[in-house]
Parts: sequence; structure tokens; C-alpha cells
Amino acid sequence: MTLTFVALGLDHRHIYGMTENMLRVGARCLGYWTEGNPETLDGFTKRFPDLSRFERIQDVLALGADLALISAIPADRAALAIRAMESGHDVMTDKPGCTDLAQLDAIRATVTETGRIWSINFSERFEVPCVTLADQLVQDGAIGRVVHTTGLGPHRLNRATRPGWFFRRDRYGGILTDIASHQIDQFLHFTGSDTAEIAMAHVANHANPGDPGLQDFGEIALRSDRASGYIRVDWYTPDALPNWGDGRLTLLGTNGYIELRKYVDVGGRDGTDHLILVNGERCETIDARDAGLPYFDRLAHDIAHRAETAMTQAHCFAVMDLALRAQAIAEAAP
Repeated sequence: MTLTFVALGLDHRHIYGMTENMLRVGARCLGYWTEGNPETLDGFTKRFPDLSRFERIQDVLALGADLALISAIPADRAALAIRAMESGHDVMTDKPGCTDLAQLDAIRATVTETGRIWSINFSERFEVPCVTLADQLVQDGAIGRVVHTTGLGPHRLNRATRPGWFFRRDRYGGILTDIASHQIDQFLHFTGSDTAEIAMAHVANHANPGDPGLQDFGEIALRSDRASGYIRVDWYTPDALPNWGDGRLTLLGTNGYIELRKYVDVGGRDGTDHLILVNGERCETIDARDAGLPYFDRLAHDIAHRAETAMTQAHCFAVMDLALRAQAIAEAAP
């Protein structure tokens, strides 16, 4: 039986990858709804010209799809997810899935009440083939037990194309809630940690004083009963870099390490998805572009079979809880 989905909110470009990857695994889109005419709308209609737009959200929810994709303004995602789950839909939302702890509590309650899946597409793990290969290598014991992660998430500001909500703290949720949720997800996943202690959290606006609502730098230190980790995120990607950011992840194991240069290798290798593996027998760079993106197939399986192969619900909640708490700690600091 073919999985069906709808899209709710096109305010972030991540909706492109979410839609494309669900179509790639054989799902069928019944249509979409979005508020107004966000800058991303033209790109969406060019990529998916055959999809129908609905002017009222109740009409698209009434189509009875299995899954709702949500990439609205971050502060609006929780309410849309709750409405979709109450209408019988499972949900894949863009990160961050919510922007405050009250929203997260409401989502938890709705998941419990409805039995629906609330999944966040952490695209820096789920849409990056070299992370898929790293996951396989870690599971195979290639570097022993992972005891530390270093996650770097630099982004290009692209000021001219950013909508007004991007510069409003109450609308995007803060830099740790937003970007650093990716790196928290990777820390918990690769270290096998259920949760963690926030040892340090910091945010700043170093380079954009004319936009007081923007946080352009953030960092977190995490500790669990199994490992520790450091996270740094920012909006400082220089113009000479050929893409939006030199995202990296280093996994330190008891028997070796893996470094992922996800989107670019400034050392000179062409393309994306460069995996560096060093252990007792191997010291090499691997082209991981063909490692695949299993999250989307697994989510489709989970929707059909009420399983948790893509990501456990507990993990999804834990990531957002840590991101929101880190954000609060950072903003409370003198």
C-alpha cells in the first residue's frame, strides 16, 4: 500500500529535501498548504510542479494522508504538528521541532494521547551519506566505543534572502535550539547515550549588532554516563567557501577515530561526504557519497508497522529537551 503525505508550511528550504526524499522512497504527495507566499515557495513549485496547493489547512488535512511534513516558521511547528497528529497523521518536522519547553510538553502529551509518530528530520545526520557510513563503521566496531564527539555546524548568513522571522529570537528559537539540535542528535546517537548533562552553554551576537534578536554564535559542552562532547555553531561562513558551511563531525573512539567532512573538503578533494578513518589497521579517506539515506525508508516502514527503526520517540524528545535547556542556560548566563 502506497504511503501518502502532505506538506504543511514551506518557510524553510529543508522542505525541499524532506519532500524529495519521501517521493524517492515511493510515497505520494497529496498536496500542500502554506501561510502566505514565503520566499521558498517558488523553489518548491519549480521542483514539484505537479503538486496541488490548498488554501485552507483543514482541506489538506481532510485528505487523510498518512504523514505530514512540517517546515513552517520554527515557532509555529509545534501547533501544526499537534493539529496534524490529532487529525490522524504521523509527523516529520524540520528541526527544531519546537521552540520552548511548553510546546515540547504539549507534543509529548499529544503523542501519548494519539499514538502518532513525531519525528524530526535532523538533516545533518539523515541527509548526509557519509554519516550513514560512519554509523555502519561504529556499529561494526571500527573505532571501538565512541567516548567523545566534536560537532561543528557553521552556516552562511545569506542576509539578503532571509525573511524577517529569521532575525527574531521568539520566532526561530535561538541558535542552540535551532542549529545545535543537529549536533546534540549526533552526540546522543553515536555515543549510545539516552540523555546528557549540559556542562556549558553559551550564545552571543558578535558580528551583527544591528540585529539584536539574532544569535550568530553558540557552543555547548555535554556529558553523559558514557561520553562527552563539544558543539560549536555559527553564522560566519565566509563568502569564498563554495557552499553554505564546512560542517564537520569527529567521533573519537577507544580504538581510533572518524572525521566527517560533510559538505566540502577545504584540503582539496572534490565533492562532498569525505570520511576519514584512522584505527589500528586503516588510515584512509573514503568517498562516502553512495552510502545512502536510510532514514526515509525506515520512517515509511515505521509508519506502516508502528515501529521505531528510523529513530526512537524517546531519542527525538531527548534531543529537543537538551537543545531547549541549553538555550535557556545560555541566555540566563550573565
